[in-house]
Amino acid sequence: MNTTSTPTKVASTDVSIKPNVVNTTAITKVTLVIFALLALLPFQDAVYDLFMMKVFCFAIFAASVNLLLGFSGLLSFGHAAFFGTSAYVTAHAMKEWGVTPEIGLLVGVVASTALGYVFGALAIRRQGIYFAMITLALAQVVYFIATQVPFTNGEDGIQGVPRGKFLGLFDLSNSSHMYWFALGVFILAFLLIQRVVQSPFGQVLKSIRENEPRAISLGYDVDRYKLMAFTISAGLAGLGGGLKSLVLQLASLTDVFWHTSGEAVLMTILGGIGTLWGPVLGAAIIINLQNYLANLGGWSTIATGAIFVLCVLAFRRGIVGEISHRLNIRL
Repeated sequence: MNTTSTPTKVASTDVSIKPNVVNTTAITKVTLVIFALLALLPFQDAVYDLFMMKVFCFAIFAASVNLLLGFSGLLSFGHAAFFGTSAYVTAHAMKEWGVTPEIGLLVGVVASTALGYVFGALAIRRQGIYFAMITLALAQVVYFIATQVPFTNGEDGIQGVPRGKFLGLFDLSNSSHMYWFALGVFILAFLLIQRVVQSPFGQVLKSIRENEPRAISLGYDVDRYKLMAFTISAGLAGLGGGLKSLVLQLASLTDVFWHTSGEAVLMTILGGIGTLWGPVLGAAIIINLQNYLANLGGWSTIATGAIFVLCVLAFRRGIVGEISHRLNIRL
């Protein structure tokens, strides 16, 4: 019997890099380059340290709004309540209790997170514009309380907030030390948001944003996920507010005013909703415009609005969103 051996066909292995791997690698490289450049800023004279520290504060604040709006589909007009509450609590702890800056920040973040949990439990029962209006109304309650309680000093605010010594060793009254401390807080906040967005929890948030009824049909407790996202976002907003009180050594009523919430939403939209670097760029642009247009007085708001409209018309996805779309990478 003649047996012929059939040659075994070896399947060709077509190794291709998946798009999400490419995107993850790209954003990691971009992130590392930007962090390295930011760390070198104190060694040059073109950009003021104080300006960049203020950008870090509001970038964290805008990123917290983007975590809700961009990745959860929830528009909040009340995040100034968390930003301002943490600013007041951190400033009070630093000035009256004499704690170190990391403890002061931690106390402020805990206060804003707890407040965010309460607000979230009330607000997530509604959707769309009703959710936004509830957050705005609750934030105005906080603003009214801030005008009445003694420790906020009313319209004078808490001034001359000491920066203290980080870990009891590094004096933050030194501008360079304060800059690196602010940069470190910003990097930690950015990496936390990146981890949340890329985690299974973040994927569920995106599914809720895209199709909430379908997420419910798959068995997800949508309200619980929304509450968790809102609470995390409130804590991050508080981190930005507490850092701001250390950087500018001031906590005032402006921090809890609804206009501050609107600025954060504006930064997010300008930079790009649903992007990681969009709120950061949006914060840098808005803070820069506020500095350069300050001499215009009341017209500065109109000029900022006009520039915002032009940017939205030119970049429908936001500046970073448009760049991300054209280069086919996630930023």
